[in-house]
Amino acid sequence: MHFQLQLPVSPWVQHSSLINPRYITAAHVTKSHRKLLLKSGPLVQQLNADPPGQIKENPEQMTQVQQSRQRLMREVCAKYTSGTTKQTITRIHVSRIFVEDKHKLLYCEVPKAGCSNWKRVLMVLQGLASSTGEIQHDEVHYGNHLKRLDSFDQKDIIHHLKTYTKVLFLREPFERLVSAFRDKFESPNSYYHPVFGKPIISKYRSNATQYALRTGAGVTFKEFIQYLLDVHRPVGMDIHWEPVGHLCSPCLLDYDFIGKFETLEEEANFLLRSIGAPSNLTFPSFKDRNPNAERTSLEITKRYFAQLNVTERQRTYDFYYMDYLMFNYSKPFKDLH
Repeated sequence: MHFQLQLPVSPWVQHSSLINPRYITAAHVTKSHRKLLLKSGPLVQQLNADPPGQIKENPEQMTQVQQSRQRLMREVCAKYTSGTTKQTITRIHVSRIFVEDKHKLLYCEVPKAGCSNWKRVLMVLQGLASSTGEIQHDEVHYGNHLKRLDSFDQKDIIHHLKTYTKVLFLREPFERLVSAFRDKFESPNSYYHPVFGKPIISKYRSNATQYALRTGAGVTFKEFIQYLLDVHRPVGMDIHWEPVGHLCSPCLLDYDFIGKFETLEEEANFLLRSIGAPSNLTFPSFKDRNPNAERTSLEITKRYFAQLNVTERQRTYDFYYMDYLMFNYSKPFKDLH
């Protein structure tokens, strides 16, 4: 079942998604696009039928919420991509998308927004497991059981995009960022500490100890933000904190279903019923990495951002500005503009 509004295909659907996603900086958004995006009125206020934590009690409400989210995404994309040259969909645009053939589902993976449990659900839908509870963390992330859309040739990529239900689940950007930081830098990690931690400490910490330089352990949130905002980063971007607009190319791919982490189980289960998933399959609620750690909340997020000065908070907001605007999240701090 598709949730697309029955609208004519607009030319902006074929346009570039967020300039070149590999090189965009906050400056691109704030200087080049804010006036363009906002000159025809406050989009978010026009379409704000989706307050955080809203409970959707029936299918009609859920469908209306979906239509509202799609309309906002399309309006922001139409303004953002206005006047840009057409761009062909390439493998890089679909590299984060998993393919589930049995129910004709395409799911774009957004880390820290329920993606581990979504991959479990896809494995059950595909017939690779009988229940989500039996699938271990390493099996989800390293088992290579699910196909990605970029493994197909160009003709098949376009065919899948036209005929399958395209699904995107995302999360409040600052909360997702803090969740990623806590997971990758505050817990033991044999990849993120040496690969990201060492260059971050080396560049942004004066008088770093030999132990910190050798192990990359103990990166502070302020150091992490310095790295994130640096146009000359000592190490590249990572999918866990890359903006959703870059990861999933919503302006180019025009998703059929836009779900939110804040109402994840309810919306995921609505989608599963809509596509004809087995009636006993429901979206799992367990947290499989650091299960004893408190789930990152708005309150926890505010504690981390309190470690930053006003300029750092503003620049981080600018970095995720398109995600905030396109997906209708309100400003997390009153002093942001």
